[in-house]
Amino acid sequence: MHLHTIIKVLTLLFCSQLFAANPTTIWEGVNTGKNIVIMRHALAPGNGDPSNFELRNCSTQRNLSERGRQQARAIGEKFHKAGILNAQVYSSQWCRCLDTATELKIGTPKEQPFLNSFYGRRELESEQMKNLRAWIKSLDADNATVLVTHQVVITSLTGVFPESGEAVIFRLTDDDEVEVVDTITTN
Repeated sequence: MHLHTIIKVLTLLFCSQLFAANPTTIWEGVNTGKNIVIMRHALAPGNGDPSNFELRNCSTQRNLSERGRQQARAIGEKFHKAGILNAQVYSSQWCRCLDTATELKIGTPKEQPFLNSFYGRRELESEQMKNLRAWIKSLDADNATVLVTHQVVITSLTGVFPESGEAVIFRLTDDDEVEVVDTITTN
């Protein structure tokens, strides 16, 4: 079994105990900005991006499938049922992330380069994650904050290896450590 799989299983077991114990408190934490949601873009078949990838040209990128759009809407419904109708939504600049963020229907997504993928460019990871943590710490979050990004960013930040459309609820501790609170799936 791979290390990331073991970490995910242990995290999910731990988080499921927390969620089972008090799901209302977790969602209240999201709604008040105490907890932050970081979500992997919904289903976009393939792996990585084509060699002709251009940031501002969606036709050169992997994009959401119809199932991926449905998946994003289903996650958005979970937010609505939890009372989160208007959130601060930040997204990677990749089209599949922006489209996922839009399909959630919980706020107008704002592009945030710190959420961009570094897949295939691991030399960018350390500096980008340092900047992402500083940016998260500086957020003035009095209400729900949702970040839509890529698997590599979420795994680097939280240790969780999310599936397409999966979200991780976390908070920063007083000593700036990431504490995973729960996960949200479309299942």
